[in-house]
Amino acid sequence: MSESVYKVIELVGTSKDSWEKAAAAAVGRASKTLRDLRVAEVVELDMQLDETGGIEAYRAKLKVSFKFEGT
Repeated sequence: MSESVYKVIELVGTSKDSWEKAAAAAVGRASKTLRDLRVAEVVELDMQLDETGGIEAYRAKLKVSFKFEGT
């Protein structure tokens, strides 16, 4: 088996509906520009609030790893 190296980046996804959709949005967007995505780990959940304390958006911060192909 050959050795592999993986890069880990941090992403923040948002959704007006749920944390699950926020996380899915981040992974979905990353998959359009990165290859060989391996693991997405949710590391933090929070919400954006409006001036009255209502929820404007759910936010999910993820660590995403993908196979590193750089030289």
